[in-house]
Amino acid sequence: MTTFEWHIVKRLAKGFVLFVGALIVFFIVLHWVEYSDDFLDRGATIQEVFTVFYPNYIPEIVRLTSPLALFLSCIYLTGTLAQELQLIALQTSGVSLYQLMRPYVGVGLFVTVFMFGFNGWVVPKTNEVVVRYENEYLPGSQTSTQTSELHRRNGPNSILSVGYYDSDRKRAHTVSLQQLAGDTRLARRVDAHRMEWVDSLGVWHLDDVTRRTFVEGEAQRKQTVASLDTTLQIYPRDLARSKNDVAAMTIPAASEYLAALRRSGVGGLTRPLVAYYNKFAYPFANLILLLIGVPIASTRRRGGQAVRFAVGLSVAFVYLSVQKLAEPLGYAGTLSPALTAWLPHVTFALVALVVLWWARK
Repeated sequence: MTTFEWHIVKRLAKGFVLFVGALIVFFIVLHWVEYSDDFLDRGATIQEVFTVFYPNYIPEIVRLTSPLALFLSCIYLTGTLAQELQLIALQTSGVSLYQLMRPYVGVGLFVTVFMFGFNGWVVPKTNEVVVRYENEYLPGSQTSTQTSELHRRNGPNSILSVGYYDSDRKRAHTVSLQQLAGDTRLARRVDAHRMEWVDSLGVWHLDDVTRRTFVEGEAQRKQTVASLDTTLQIYPRDLARSKNDVAAMTIPAASEYLAALRRSGVGGLTRPLVAYYNKFAYPFANLILLLIGVPIASTRRRGGQAVRFAVGLSVAFVYLSVQKLAEPLGYAGTLSPALTAWLPHVTFALVALVVLWWARK
């Protein structure tokens, strides 16, 4: 790698760090201004909020803003080189735009790989703390809580399905607890009309219970009881979790969770599947926006950096908006979950190729 290429790598990385830092400060200040009263009115201390909640919130901010930060760094650096006529001098001396892009692509690939690991393993862990604080201190955050068609893991081979959950009364209706033998066979199932949490005992109380046992080569064994108490690895707070359960899991945990749901015959998995495939697709936004940003910023324009930033932010806004607009189509089943996650990135990867083709070489 040449000295000039190292110079681009260093300046691009430095700009990325600075823009990420600025966006972190912006998001935290905005969040604090909006929710400071809720935190303080519900008993949270300022020290606790700024030493526990926001440090754990930072990885989620980095996950969301890294493509934009890298894109802005690219626009600024390339625009500066274009305004100072350095790009024209290089192209006049025989350096093509494709050769100039090598350090950009190297940084883009590095950030993409890094963010894949960061998004898949680090962010879900810190989000557990964020969700806990939001549920405790920010009542508005619970508006997205799912109350019907819930599915939770009770163990490696056990799934709890709930038709409807009343979080105020800690009462679940139309309950089914399925125990699998191996990877595919259903071994036992417990169905109950209602399941209610007994806080004093720390157990679940089930009413109108039907137990079924399935043995290969034999008819199912069925037993009905009026009620029973049982302990589960699932607590009321788990049934009141957000619809975006998979988004808050690491990639291995999400994979096991979805596999267990499929084995148990659970339907309606479009939302968690979209979230799962997004874990793989979203990091590529870092590289794709970089490929779009270089040719956009490499041309001198009237208005200088202001025009470049305006054009760049418009492109980034459209890109990220298309991702959000595609998600409801995946949730509704209009598009497959995998296609929903990858379609915006594939589309803008093609846009990047077109922009590169039209750009001055």
